[in-house]
Amino acid sequence: MGMKNQKQYEADDKMITLIRDNYDLLQSLGSFGISLGFGDKTVRETCRDNGVDTYTFLAVVNYTINGYGDFGDDDQLDARTLLHYLDASHKYYLDFQLPFIRRELAESLNEADSLAQLILRLYDEYAHEIRRHMKYEQRTLFPYVQSLLDGTPAADYSIETFSKHHGAADKKLRELKLLIIKYLPQDGHHNNQLTATLHDIYDNEVWLRRHAQVEDNIFVPAIRRLEQLIRQSDVARNISDMVSGASQNADAISDRERDVIIALVQGMANKEIADHLCISVNTVITHRRNIARKLQIHSAAGLTIYAIINHLVDISSVKL
Repeated sequence: MGMKNQKQYEADDKMITLIRDNYDLLQSLGSFGISLGFGDKTVRETCRDNGVDTYTFLAVVNYTINGYGDFGDDDQLDARTLLHYLDASHKYYLDFQLPFIRRELAESLNEADSLAQLILRLYDEYAHEIRRHMKYEQRTLFPYVQSLLDGTPAADYSIETFSKHHGAADKKLRELKLLIIKYLPQDGHHNNQLTATLHDIYDNEVWLRRHAQVEDNIFVPAIRRLEQLIRQSDVARNISDMVSGASQNADAISDRERDVIIALVQGMANKEIADHLCISVNTVITHRRNIARKLQIHSAAGLTIYAIINHLVDISSVKL
């Protein structure tokens, strides 16, 4: 998809206008799950009818057409829409496009010719590299993103561990195109077929480059933000659980144990506590043992935090 047109399409533009200006977006519609037959509906109406997030659709489309966009701080992107789009794009490329070009090449070349066999072998190596890369994402990256969306992220993976393997495949594709250009037979019929096939290979090279750029510049930043949101949510939940748990444990603490805790966090020793509460030192020790067992807190600092959270003492009265 080339940069024919430096235009930013908007939600109220007609979908037919977008496609008429950029016919090579037809495949993208399929990957988003948007059906043809949308008449004169706007982009917003068409996306709504097909259950697609309009903002995310336009972000991908405008980036694909114009080749630029900054999505590092864009929190409006919908990760679920992006995941569906990329997964469907992979299936399109692996299940249709790679086999289609292979058939075109085979029909354009004389397979009895040793050079033709080498060209087909080089294409197969290229296809293998692409398949390996995309299968890796489908097997590893996409399930991880789905786990983020489900709120149960895998602990042993992150978007930062996601690596690209386009380089080796790109090198093979460049070599393949060069060989085909040099190899063009003199036979007019085969020449036309091979030229058409070469044109399709160039188109697919552009498609694949744009696909990789959407992954790197839109998808990865969106998933990185999703990870950050989940981490922030986990921290908030842990704090909430701690406060909630502390409150529940506070109910299990007796009034006398509360008095002991208050005295401890104010810096009193066992003998001072005993005198202050008019109990024996052994009773103080027993209370402290019970407090530690009930709260599962064994340090002075931990007990101080517990007392402050549960409003047993004011922080100004604590000896820090």
